[in-house]
Amino acid sequence: MKENNTDKINNNTKKKTKKSGTLFRLLKYALSDYKGQFAVVVISIIVSAAANVIGIQFIQTLIDNYITPLIGNQNPNYASLLQAILTMGLVYLTGAIATYIYNRLMINITQGTLQKIRKEMFNHMQRLPIGYFDSHSHGEIMSTYTNDVDTLRQALSQSIPQVFSAIVTMVTVFIGMVTTNIYLTCVVILIVIIMTFVSRFFAKNSSKYFVGQQESIGKVDGYIEEMMNGQKVVKVFCYEERSKERFDKLNEELFKSSTKANTYANTLMPCIMNIGNVGYVLVAVIGGVLAVNGLLTIGSIAAFLQFIKAFTNPLAQVSQQLNFVAMALAGAERLFKLMDEPVEVDDGYVTLVNAKEVDGKLEETTERTGLWAWKHPHSDGTTTYTKLTGNVEFEHVSFGYVPNKEILHDISLVAKEGQKVSFVGPTGAGKTTITNLINRFYDIQKGKIRYDGINIQKMKKNDLRKSLGMVLQDTHLFTGTIRDNIRYGNVNATEEQVIAAAKLANADRFIRHLPHAYDTMISGDGEGLSQGQRQLLAIARAALYNPPVLILDEATSSIDTRTEKIVQDGMDKLMKGRTVFVIAHRLSTIKNSDLIMVLDHGNIIERGNHEELLKKKGMYYGLYTGAIEIE
Repeated sequence: MKENNTDKINNNTKKKTKKSGTLFRLLKYALSDYKGQFAVVVISIIVSAAANVIGIQFIQTLIDNYITPLIGNQNPNYASLLQAILTMGLVYLTGAIATYIYNRLMINITQGTLQKIRKEMFNHMQRLPIGYFDSHSHGEIMSTYTNDVDTLRQALSQSIPQVFSAIVTMVTVFIGMVTTNIYLTCVVILIVIIMTFVSRFFAKNSSKYFVGQQESIGKVDGYIEEMMNGQKVVKVFCYEERSKERFDKLNEELFKSSTKANTYANTLMPCIMNIGNVGYVLVAVIGGVLAVNGLLTIGSIAAFLQFIKAFTNPLAQVSQQLNFVAMALAGAERLFKLMDEPVEVDDGYVTLVNAKEVDGKLEETTERTGLWAWKHPHSDGTTTYTKLTGNVEFEHVSFGYVPNKEILHDISLVAKEGQKVSFVGPTGAGKTTITNLINRFYDIQKGKIRYDGINIQKMKKNDLRKSLGMVLQDTHLFTGTIRDNIRYGNVNATEEQVIAAAKLANADRFIRHLPHAYDTMISGDGEGLSQGQRQLLAIARAALYNPPVLILDEATSSIDTRTEKIVQDGMDKLMKGRTVFVIAHRLSTIKNSDLIMVLDHGNIIERGNHEELLKKKGMYYGLYTGAIEIE
């Protein structure tokens, strides 16, 4: 169905409103902390433009009043001419100083503004929910920090000041032209009208393709990041040719949009300059005719020829810089889109506090007693304290990542303090999803999850997560020393505590064989360490964190059988006295679980301990005996 004219008008209005809103928001960032400097920039631009016009007008005076009278003079006196030239030089020097001042200040304003934007963007990103990062590629997000921010740098430091300077220059030059000769001014107006139509044509098309270019850059960066992270998988499955084909397709889209954008942008300047040259010739011819008829002086013609150059050159600059402004606005829209993403909502009011027991009752304390309690304020003004023990209960929980598409159906379970609860089942059954709900990475749609008898919806997310430890299948390490990575969840831990945690996870032995032991620097997500060693560090990190509830999501999946036996002893020590949720494909690691949940398509189809489930001879029996493959 074709779009009618009204729809087109409405869409164009929305686009213009969006762009103007983006520009206003961008300028608001620049003005918020640099109002004084920005005012100096504006004044300097006006002074620079005025100096240029005054200098051009002075050419007329110089020729008509100082040079022409000296022609044919037998005894010329050059004193007044030299004085006039010095005055003219002083005017141009003032303009040059003003130009330097506003360019220097704009560098400071630009870098300060970008620093503020990057800081706010990163701080905002830290408050986004996990779901945002699950639905956006890391490369595309990185492109926002690099490519889009760089376009803003160019626009703020160069394009926007040049556009403003050009507009001020054209206004002042136009006033100068009108006061010099109205007839020649009419010729210039005609030339400007032609330039405006040509500029609009090229700017409109280049702007459209510059927006597409920024989007394509984000896609290319996202794909490159994905291929770099998955390079081993690419090699194993001989996917090189297909990955190159996909990259070539994305790169071709970037090539087309960039080529078209730059074709229009680079064609614009020569067209404008040539139209300006035509105007220059017309002014010279018409001015010559007027001068012959005594309607114009030689000085006026010389000044007006400078005026037309001073007028058309800024117009060409404006046309050129508008392309970069359009590209910057496209980057700013992507940047502000990230900053406008809704942050993770936390409306909880139950907090985790240090507590002590007085006369059989818990009281809040500022001392580090090792005893934690949930501080629960009630509507009647009273406050109760509940000891943190690690009891977790699911009551008829249903959940879906997207509306109207449930992947967990009516899940009910109870994990008591110190129990080990394991989840098994095919991929996609909902095992990891259950653990994501415990720490409120996602909020449920139906049912309740209670932690120590309190609905977790009432708990502050940070406080809830402080009580939970996780060891994931994909271990992530950070640039820093081995010690820093183990202390990631407990930065105040002592050296003895770090070493004790490493020994508990059986990581101490391999750490001491590294070049600088615990001071060994690692980077690139643990580059140089085996996957098993990375996993041991993650287990040591969890041991040092010392949470009452522990979630192990395929925690030993990357460790070989021999290492697994070594680690299992440490894991058993780590799990002792804690409520533990385990997701495992190796059923041998969960035989000693207090409760095993068998999931299939988001439903718990079997539950019990190892012996009870074997007697049922259901899915668990089939998985354990190998009759049914776990995938």
